[in-house]
Amino acid sequence: MRATETHCPYCALQCGIALTMENGSVRLGPTDFPVNRGGLCAKGWTAAELLHHPDRLVTPLVREVPGDRTSPLREARWDEALTLIAGTIQATQRRYGPDSVGAFGGGGLTNEKAYTLGKFVRVALRSSAIDYNGRFCMSSAATAANRALGVDRGLPFPVADIAEARTVLLVGANPADAMPPSMQYLHAGRAAGAKHIVVDPRRTATAADAYLHLQPLPGTDLALANGLLHIAIREGLIDDAYIRDRTTGFEAVRAATNPYWPGRVERMTGVPEASLRETARLLAGGGPAMILTARGAEQHSNGTDTAQAYLNLALALGLIGRPYSGYGTITGQGNGQGGREHGQKADQLPGYRRLDDPAARAHVAAVWRVDPDELPRPGRSAYEMLDRLGTDGGVRVLLVLASNIVVSAPDANRVADRLKALDLLVVSDIFLSETAAMADVVLPTAQWAEEEGTMTNLEGRVLRRKRALPPPPGVRTDLETLTDLAGLLGRGRYFSADPRTVFDELRRASAGGIADYAGISYERIEAERGVFWPCPADDHPGTPRLFADRFPTPDGRARFVRVEHRDPDELPDRDYPYVLTTGRNMQQYQSGNQTRRVSALADALPGPRAEMHPDLARRHGVADGDTVELRSRRGRAVFRARLDPGIRPDTVFAPFHWVGANLLTNPALDPHSKMPAFKACAVAIASIDEGTRQVHSTPRFLQGVFTFEGKGLDQPVPLDGALSYVVPAGTSTQAVYFRGGNSSDELICVVLMRDGKPMRWFPIGAKSDVHIPLRVVEDLDSGTAVELYLSAPPGVTGMVVADLGLMEV
Repeated sequence: MRATETHCPYCALQCGIALTMENGSVRLGPTDFPVNRGGLCAKGWTAAELLHHPDRLVTPLVREVPGDRTSPLREARWDEALTLIAGTIQATQRRYGPDSVGAFGGGGLTNEKAYTLGKFVRVALRSSAIDYNGRFCMSSAATAANRALGVDRGLPFPVADIAEARTVLLVGANPADAMPPSMQYLHAGRAAGAKHIVVDPRRTATAADAYLHLQPLPGTDLALANGLLHIAIREGLIDDAYIRDRTTGFEAVRAATNPYWPGRVERMTGVPEASLRETARLLAGGGPAMILTARGAEQHSNGTDTAQAYLNLALALGLIGRPYSGYGTITGQGNGQGGREHGQKADQLPGYRRLDDPAARAHVAAVWRVDPDELPRPGRSAYEMLDRLGTDGGVRVLLVLASNIVVSAPDANRVADRLKALDLLVVSDIFLSETAAMADVVLPTAQWAEEEGTMTNLEGRVLRRKRALPPPPGVRTDLETLTDLAGLLGRGRYFSADPRTVFDELRRASAGGIADYAGISYERIEAERGVFWPCPADDHPGTPRLFADRFPTPDGRARFVRVEHRDPDELPDRDYPYVLTTGRNMQQYQSGNQTRRVSALADALPGPRAEMHPDLARRHGVADGDTVELRSRRGRAVFRARLDPGIRPDTVFAPFHWVGANLLTNPALDPHSKMPAFKACAVAIASIDEGTRQVHSTPRFLQGVFTFEGKGLDQPVPLDGALSYVVPAGTSTQAVYFRGGNSSDELICVVLMRDGKPMRWFPIGAKSDVHIPLRVVEDLDSGTAVELYLSAPPGVTGMVVADLGLMEV
């Protein structure tokens, strides 16, 4: 028996594993690779079950009736399937132009396949229409890092450095579920006295182990970051020498943080002022400190600015480029880093070059042996491309590789409708995913242990994925498929199906770029257990740690970028009163197309659960394990309820590994990164179990527009008789939200009164407005009198808009 050392097929940690063939079966175990050091999660331990799974696709499939997707899929020969695809591509481009054919890639493709797919679209199809599912993962943090630091590498230091930091701020990250082997570094740090702070609306397994757990309302992470920087500035915690010597633009950021005083940030986020101050002081405490963000902070319509705010904080504290300190973002997909470096994104060429840069176009065109003018301009981002499928000016023939967009894209009903409008949908996959089931042509492909190639993990370490066994008879690699298709389109001379040949070309194409692989070879990867980019020459040692001396910007300095909080694109209201946020479960991965087929993982978590606070569940008559329906403005989905007192009472969490969560999510895009707002949308809840106890809930509202004259900020007075309410006998009531607007030139306060005594103050700035979702604190029992009063400086007059939402149960 001979073991083949390779890497796990799942997350960006890319744990080292060994595969051994024994009596026709495959044994799998971890190796002592520098990343996982012998650790492996449940997904990795069971990955071998994918290799001989009975659901495996082993032959091309086409529709029984061409063009009719209601007809069944039937087996076809490779030449039949590829001829159909090539013929339709040529006919479509003759009629509608080159950009009528496009491709959607995946963050799980090897570097060789990601590179070839980008080249195929631009050279064989001569189209601008390409993007990939990494747009839904890393794009906001990548955009922010490029603006501030001049380069995007998820972690600019080895993951093992986390164990040496004395303070770690984790924002929107739950590695205990998403990449469990990485927790060894957090555990080691705590054992040595480190203090960790986790920012998450849920008390996750990661948060439960932390020194501090901050629970902001989803969509307020930017306000939290600006608030921390405000405290650091006011308390003299910033590193003035670092700011002077290594950065530009700080004064604009300093001014921008002035309005984020701790009391205001507490009202905006729900995080107590004392916790904000302690967090800022810990980060500036003198020892090594890190700020790590992930999708919880980044998958918003302001995700780039949110990541930017944490970069500003790290720069102001002088963390970036110092030993065991800095800012990083935790990449999710297996090759999420490499997948965005070499041409899958709509605006990029290999080496992280910009497609609209003439010098970059000339360099890559020379490697590809084409005229630079032949290369298309940048295309549309992932959701923008999907949203226009089948329309005038949109893609009409789409090739999908290693992505299950019917499950993973936001507003999935809309995406499914657009896929139906295509003239031809082609999907390459190892199983018949929900997206493949909609296709005109399905192509089987080799999977992780059946192919050669490289991956780039979250640290920027380029790894070797080795072939341990051949694919099933008749199954081809994606490199072979793309090369054959290019040949049928008359462009075959530009392509190779050999991974090593492709990688050597990738090295030349990336040379001189930000992500420079020129000095990395298969042999070096093998000998050195991975090589960190940039590595511009064969004798270069690679770069495990960035920014020690300078930043890769024209002047060598990092850039502060002024950013301001803005509300999520969609806020709770009377029809959809709660916030839905999405994320991962430990037992599943991405869209679940692989892990939902692994028996041990499916048994451990057979279906999606909507996590909610027991108080919220009680108000809707929901018990643990009940079937509940979540509704948003885009769709509805059914889940089993999981009651957890560790989640905010105004928030619901749902995993995205099944069809469901993304039927609800909001496709509003970040203007910079084009990231959809996966992490915050407004939803309503209903129990649909038969026999569930019936609880009647009724919304009540105290609202209107009123004139006022102030008697003093410390003298609240009744505003209007209409703004009063008495909780009926036999019921209880809770406040859900407050909205207000102020026409005057002075700060005013609306005061929530309970039985004649102030219960909550709602400050409204001059010529300003507020929206405050209210954390459930206590019930208002029957007979309680509720009123809205107003306080303002003496003699100040104006108009106030008041809207208090209550739920009567």
